[in-house]
Amino acid sequence: YKLLGLTLWRSRNTPRVVIQSGVVPGECWCFKGAEGRIAIHLSSRITPTAFTYEHIPKSLSRDGHIQSAPSKFVIYGLKSEDDIEPETLGEYKYSIDSDDPLQRFEVQDKQTALHTFRYIEIAVKSNHGHPEYTCLYRFRVHGTPHFDEDN
Repeated sequence: YKLLGLTLWRSRNTPRVVIQSGVVPGECWCFKGAEGRIAIHLSSRITPTAFTYEHIPKSLSRDGHIQSAPSKFVIYGLKSEDDIEPETLGEYKYSIDSDDPLQRFEVQDKQTALHTFRYIEIAVKSNHGHPEYTCLYRFRVHGTPHFDEDN
């Protein structure tokens, strides 16, 4: 927040905000540029079925634009934190022209989706035109948990 050009207070959101409930303007995780990635450590191994991403609607944006929303992204499944051969679950595009800011993406690679994963990684490849940064609001992973496997 600024007053007469002086910064009075600056908040920083950690990547954790991407998996927390709520979609309030400004309560997102931003990274510099149009490309970035984030890995999510799941509470148990899962067989993934779908993912949802939710961004603020244009109507809640202070300038009526949501160019910082991710556009193209790839989702990977990882067996461990240091997995050097992540498996691609699908390539997707988030539409800022949709009437619904909450969009669901089914796993595209059904063969890969038969495996279980402990981590899911989102690799953002582009945004909707913001020249400086990309913001991630809320990402969810859907699937079947496997509690009997190594946690």
